Amino acid sequence: MSTDAHEPENRSGLPIHQDVAFEARDVKSASVLKFIFYLALTIIAVLLVCWAVWSYTTARIARFDTPLPPVRQGAAGIVPPEPRLQALGMPRDYHDVDPQQDLRDKMKQDLEALEKTAWVDEKAGIAQISIEEAMTIVAEKGLGVVAPRRVEAVAKVATKK
Repeated sequence: MSTDAHEPENRSGLPIHQDVAFEARDVKSASVLKFIFYLALTIIAVLLVCWAVWSYTTARIARFDTPLPPVRQGAAGIVPPEPRLQALGMPRDYHDVDPQQDLRDKMKQDLEALEKTAWVDEKAGIAQISIEEAMTIVAEKGLGVVAPRRVEAVAKVATKK
């Protein structure tokens, strides 16, 4: 218990203390409403600026963009003839193609072309051989002799370092 004399409470019911101040409310609704009002004004102002920039840029593009040639002006919805690229973003019934399957098929065709053996020009003695056979031949025989002056130039460059 304190030995100090207590001051009587005032009639408002709030305690009186010299070092501590009490607030009547925690949050003032007027401050919150002002914040919401200014936030709404700021959002509207930003939207108006964005709309003005968008309007200006679209008008500028329309003014400076070259018009379509007369041949192309009526051809907006015409589909080009086959063969077409994969129709990305088009309806599936328009061009029913699976790009991944196309890639797999293309890679299979390329691999078959690299592995086949055939005559390119039989009279001249030019043949197409598989990569495995070509690598075996190069490993056994080498690529041939390099011209002497080129070897000398490479040696000069190597000794300068």
